Amino acid sequence: MTIACEGCRSGKPLGFEFSMAFQPIFELSSSRVWGYEALIRGLNGEGAYAMLSQVSEDQKYRFDQACRVKAIELAARLFPRESGLQLSINFMPNAVYEPAACLKATLATARKHAFPLNSMMFEFTENEEIADTQHLLKILDEYRRQGFITALDDFGAGYAGLSLLADFQPDLIKIDMKLIRGIDTSRARQVIVASMATAARELGITVLAEGIETEAEFAVLKAAGIDLFQGYYFAKPAFEALPQIRLPAQPIVITHEAHYA
Repeated sequence: MTIACEGCRSGKPLGFEFSMAFQPIFELSSSRVWGYEALIRGLNGEGAYAMLSQVSEDQKYRFDQACRVKAIELAARLFPRESGLQLSINFMPNAVYEPAACLKATLATARKHAFPLNSMMFEFTENEEIADTQHLLKILDEYRRQGFITALDDFGAGYAGLSLLADFQPDLIKIDMKLIRGIDTSRARQVIVASMATAARELGITVLAEGIETEAEFAVLKAAGIDLFQGYYFAKPAFEALPQIRLPAQPIVITHEAHYA
């Protein structure tokens, strides 16, 4: 029997409202949208930092849970039925008390809206210092058991880097945009990212390059064998909507109309 963890019984109410914007993830091999990342926004369009800065230490659990629920509710309304699109949700490992118990609201929301569990990806950022690596492993094991994709965001810019990857292998890594910016003119960045992509392939990990802003950056990353891309070059996030995605060199316009609910 799963027992509700301490975070379910305590924690200060948020005291503010928020919603989500959605940014597409483009898959080169199929020339289609692979999925969308849900990005927190204020109701008046405030960015993620403005929202996160309002979250106190004793609100982290409630906030993490509320973000998951909001992302699934909106995706269930916006994603076409049986589209196979992945919903990428950010989560905070340090806000998860007990992996199975802390998934209760997520699973209940998915059931309520008939949103498939295998269409969800949970990503955690390397920029959040992991207090307990073994606890993180328990979280990832439980998420995989439930059928979720696991992803490491901002890879190459955070606390642990390759040592974190040596301890456990998520299904996907997202190469940090600081390594992507200007990669077309930086031999060092090209070598580093190509090495990351090669290591990931050897470990059976999918690579996503995020923060793409120019066609030149895209061309270098494509040559490195990367297949998943995200950034303003393809589309900016759209508030409570799925934006059109376009490649300037070969226009691609994808729109969605159907929904799960």
